[in-house]
Amino acid sequence: MQPELLLTVADGIMSLTLNRPEAKNAITRTMAIAIAKAIDELDGNPDIRVAVLSGAGDTFCSGMDLKAFLRGESAIVEGRGFGGLCERPPVKPLIAAVEGPALAGGLELAISCDLIVAADSACFGIPEVRRGLVAGAGGLLRLPRQMPQRVAMEMALTGEPISAHRAYELGLVNRIVPTGQALQAAQTMAKSIAANAGLAIACSKKVVTESRDWPNDQMFARQAPSVRAVFTSDDAREGAAAFAEKRPPKWKNR
Repeated sequence: MQPELLLTVADGIMSLTLNRPEAKNAITRTMAIAIAKAIDELDGNPDIRVAVLSGAGDTFCSGMDLKAFLRGESAIVEGRGFGGLCERPPVKPLIAAVEGPALAGGLELAISCDLIVAADSACFGIPEVRRGLVAGAGGLLRLPRQMPQRVAMEMALTGEPISAHRAYELGLVNRIVPTGQALQAAQTMAKSIAANAGLAIACSKKVVTESRDWPNDQMFARQAPSVRAVFTSDDAREGAAAFAEKRPPKWKNR
């Protein structure tokens, strides 16, 4: 049997593939645990700078495996949340490469990522209300922060999905590419990120993510410790030296 999560690491990039195409990549407990372990590896390995999450076949993810749910199985991993990701995403950048539907928990996985590259045939939705459920793995929390609140409200109450192009217009998606090219485009984006200094990448994500709720009169003070740690690092000196010497930098992650 094929593993439910395929994982590879190359050139500083971790690639995660949800691998249940026959079930539209619905999330099982086994898959959730595997994702959580992969995210731990991503954050714990200094040689990995970024990860890409995709789905096998023609669907990114259809959400929770409802048949497993009826059997009493939970796809929630303690400390990480649904799918081993939604409650506590990685410290390092994570890119979603979305082909086809990203629905229910599948959308919640996608919006837990920092960046989304979508095929032009992709769609996004939280249809939980149609099943007597709610999008409790971040759909009701993150969507209003990542798109206009009234649109998020409509999606939550009607259960109707939106197209990739609509998601791009609303700022939910970073890039739209032709069908079949989402993973390739996400990998290209990941390579652009992986070429940069790991400390600076992690700091940049941290400040952008956390500063949304910082008061204006405190935001510079709050970012100061993280920024200071980067500016006094060996990599900061290496970046400046490489620029002056017109050569590629050799990052040390310290």
